[in-house]
Amino acid sequence: MGSTPFTSPTIHRAEGLPYFTPANNAGAAVNQQDPNTPTLFRPLQIRDVTLKNRVIVAPMCTYSTESDPTSPAVGALTDFHIAHLGHLATKGAGLIFIEATSIQPNGRISPNDSGLWQDGTDSEQFKGLRRVVDFVHSQGARIGIQLAHAGRKASTVAPWLAAQAKQRGIKADESVGGWPSNVVGPSGGEEQIWAPGDQFWAPRELETVEVEELVRAFARSAELAAQAGVDVIEIHGAHGYLIHQFLSPITNRRTDKYGGSFENRTRLLSEVATAIRAVVPSGMPLFLRISATDWLENQAVAARTGSWDMPSSIQLTKLLPDLGIDFLDVSSGGNHKSQRIEPHTNYQIDLAGQIRQEIHAAKHTTLVGAVGFITEAESARDIVQGAEEEAQATEAILSGHKPKADAVLMARQFLREPEWVLTAAKKLDVKVSLPWQFTRGLL
Repeated sequence: MGSTPFTSPTIHRAEGLPYFTPANNAGAAVNQQDPNTPTLFRPLQIRDVTLKNRVIVAPMCTYSTESDPTSPAVGALTDFHIAHLGHLATKGAGLIFIEATSIQPNGRISPNDSGLWQDGTDSEQFKGLRRVVDFVHSQGARIGIQLAHAGRKASTVAPWLAAQAKQRGIKADESVGGWPSNVVGPSGGEEQIWAPGDQFWAPRELETVEVEELVRAFARSAELAAQAGVDVIEIHGAHGYLIHQFLSPITNRRTDKYGGSFENRTRLLSEVATAIRAVVPSGMPLFLRISATDWLENQAVAARTGSWDMPSSIQLTKLLPDLGIDFLDVSSGGNHKSQRIEPHTNYQIDLAGQIRQEIHAAKHTTLVGAVGFITEAESARDIVQGAEEEAQATEAILSGHKPKADAVLMARQFLREPEWVLTAAKKLDVKVSLPWQFTRGLL
């Protein structure tokens, strides 16, 4: 008698790759609809995109691209980014954000930042992005990109070089690929230098036509990202970078249509969101990261000019539905040297929770993400627990625990613990799927 041929089980090949790997879906709860499965491990639907869990890898700058401005690979993602971001995909994160990616050459924080300003799908920047996207998708994760412009915080060297020199920042001049004469902001001059001392360049004030070109640049980069297969786009409006600089009266002293009133200071953000929404698929989610406050309350400098604070952020949330923004990523600070922050475990989570309550009180559906000092599975679980049930719940049911966010974003914890999602699932007694290649070690 002949031997019985081996019949392979149904393990599908991942699509979009020129080499073999089985399609994975690590970090997805096996019993997503089980009432005992915590919200953290239940899917989150945003437009046409479904996240398999509510754990998001926040954008993390790695300062690891080509810095030579004459190289066609300047700003392009590399094999390092495939290894770094792809590893997080194999370990179960629901959504992984590519680091702050500049929409113009002078919008990078450092010459080694990633960028997406080159035209065409044959550019090195596009091809590098597409390779990262394809691998992350092969592991069952969703991938987002944060589009950004550093404004007055631009043209510095990588932070580890600053650390070696025992400085908070080191200016990047032309000898290392910097652009000292083209550091820009909503307002200019020595008084607009981000930090004291000889650490950052003084920005020049953008002309009105240049601000209008910024809007078009954000849209071009968003369109390229969509063509590369990115699932989610986030507008970076936080941490003292250019859009945040426009939002806050402490850094925006303009007298044209982009300065002065709340409407004018939010105009750039509004135009950027509208322009992006017009060029990306209607089913693509659009995120916005903001600093909920400049942390300048009761500071003399803010008493003179005003600052961006929680009432400003709450007022901004009323605009988001009409701008097509689906998800608000709530961070804080980073816009003025006089900020006074007293970090504690929940300092930004509480801000997110307050903003989320205001959104719900206004009967809006904008989702909210919490970020900052989230390290433990139990705290992440508690932040979002019950979020998916609120639409069906009565006020009586909600009188107890109220979720503070719809998803959690984590950054540095993933550097310390790349397998955080799988570890959290074990701690919370949630059975999740694993990468086929890792099952012998993780079962």
